[in-house]
Amino acid sequence: MSSIIASAPARFKLVFLVPIPALEACKTAVFAAGAGRYPGPGNYTECAWVSVGTGQFRPGDTANPHLGEVGKLEKVEEARVETLCMGEDIARKAVQALKSAHPYEEPAYDVIKVENF
Repeated sequence: MSSIIASAPARFKLVFLVPIPALEACKTAVFAAGAGRYPGPGNYTECAWVSVGTGQFRPGDTANPHLGEVGKLEKVEEARVETLCMGEDIARKAVQALKSAHPYEEPAYDVIKVENF
């Protein structure tokens, strides 16, 4: 059993924040890159957890914000998306796809290595 676990690709969780109007485009991009596929006999794809909340930021003097104005506090309804990436190569491809699809000049995201017990 341990040899099966050892040979399985590493799991990563990609977590990102996105304004609601760009949610579907960003999910489509990361799924096309291979994220959101759950291993096992069910062949599940496009798996994600999405929750909605309010993000805030104040663009600095050299910013070119997609939303808001330089120096002014902006509050935006955003979605937090969590999805699984099977293997480091998929995680890297998903992050690149996210950066290409996301409207912000600096998208907020985390990549977390997940243990497989």
